[in-house]
Amino acid sequence: MLTDPFFYAVAIPAVILVGLAKGGFAGIGVVATPLLALAVGPVKAAAILLPLLIVQDVVGVWAYRKTWDKGLLILMVPPSAVGIFLGWALAALVSSSAVELAVGVVSVLFAVQRLWAERAVKAAAAVEAGPARPWLGALCGMASGFISQIAHAGGPPFQIYVLPRRLPRDVFVGTSAIFFAIVNWMKMPAYLALGQFTSDVLTAVAVLIPLAFASTWAGVWLVRRVPAEGFYKIIYVLLIVVGTKLAWDGFFGLM
Repeated sequence: MLTDPFFYAVAIPAVILVGLAKGGFAGIGVVATPLLALAVGPVKAAAILLPLLIVQDVVGVWAYRKTWDKGLLILMVPPSAVGIFLGWALAALVSSSAVELAVGVVSVLFAVQRLWAERAVKAAAAVEAGPARPWLGALCGMASGFISQIAHAGGPPFQIYVLPRRLPRDVFVGTSAIFFAIVNWMKMPAYLALGQFTSDVLTAVAVLIPLAFASTWAGVWLVRRVPAEGFYKIIYVLLIVVGTKLAWDGFFGLM
């Protein structure tokens, strides 16, 4: 694997995309697993990426350690643990393709609706935050954990609840960084129990760690240079792209 040029041809862009996502451009990392799977298969790809995600989480959490929403984490993290457990328990019964299709369609519809609302008022700042609805936050937290365990795509449910809160840019990114850092650590026991961290997987992780650090810092640097008023529009557009990708993969996976 480590001597295969094709492995690096897909692994390098995959890690860079995840790094940019961890740096603040939420969502684009969803293509990393299927991209890396072209070289090593989906199971090994997920096993390689999880330790890299945890390394990149350290950078993201450190960079945004002073800007995060405690209330959102208290609301959404415990249900995410329930979702991760359900994803592990039901892995043999739940089709990842069906989950991807449903999440993709909902994500696209949600993002299009929000962009239309912002266009209607001519300014993102004029869009009022939606009602808090804690029950929806708990449900989205559980869905995020479940989908992250099943299909490694837990970002859209988290964003569907948090984006309408209209948090300041850095608070949104910091809250997302801490939430998914916790989620990724909670996924580790299942991977360890399944014996997926083989010697070749850990060697690949060690080789890619420097790129993981560098790409995440690059994401942080870029996000902080995006005007705050345009940041949410970028995230909504990325959510449409991610949702379309998930729906596409899910649809053809069911065929």
